[in-house]
Amino acid sequence: MWDAFKDLIFWCINSVYSFAGDWGMAILIVTLIFRVILMPLMRKQIKSSYQMQKVQPLMQEIQQKYADDQPRMQEEMQKLYAEAKFNPLAGCLPIFLQMPIFIALFQVLQEMGTRTQGSSYQFYHLVPDLTLTPASSLSQGFLTFLPYLILLLVFAGATFAPMLLQQRNVADANQRRQTLIMSAFMTVFMLWIGWGSPAGVLLFWGVSSLFGVFQQQITMRALKAEDEKKEAEIVDVKPVKVEVERKVKKKRPHKSR
Repeated sequence: MWDAFKDLIFWCINSVYSFAGDWGMAILIVTLIFRVILMPLMRKQIKSSYQMQKVQPLMQEIQQKYADDQPRMQEEMQKLYAEAKFNPLAGCLPIFLQMPIFIALFQVLQEMGTRTQGSSYQFYHLVPDLTLTPASSLSQGFLTFLPYLILLLVFAGATFAPMLLQQRNVADANQRRQTLIMSAFMTVFMLWIGWGSPAGVLLFWGVSSLFGVFQQQITMRALKAEDEKKEAEIVDVKPVKVEVERKVKKKRPHKSR
């Protein structure tokens, strides 16, 4: 099953290469097609994260209020998630969907020598060999290593850029600090992974992450515009004035005794 999946990945890249004439461009096009397919799921992830920002103060209030009652805290959290239509697992789904492709592409690029013969696995002379890793390119001189270094930095930085950009509007300073520390740690971890990864994998993940940053910014602006529109509609709604016309009561005639 896994070999069939790798064959499918190679078939996609090879099919695009047949008319693009460049392995790097083929990987780039396949990556963009993949991201377009994932756009609906990514929008759900971004929307879920946006909702989490809005309910974050309420979550902290529940955590403080029921700190000594974990079952009640979980119950109140579930109610809050349901009311806010927030799914904590929605943010993980797109990453989980990309990981099999990441691993398969990693292995396919390592097997390129046996899958094709006599090809030059380059990216328009910008990256000499997409099957080469930054670690192995360093021994060939700095000029050869430079494009691999750029891909490595894009690969590591663009992966967590969406999370950092999303925290700009968070009011809680402690939360922003924790996110910054976690992002810095994970960026170093990604640098370590990318150091031994083929340049084609770095190209795939870097382009995919940059596309995600672009989609995140567009989607966040749209969601904020929707909220502002709803708030404006609430403000513009004026209470209906009901004018009640009271009838003047006629005086009763007094009976003469």
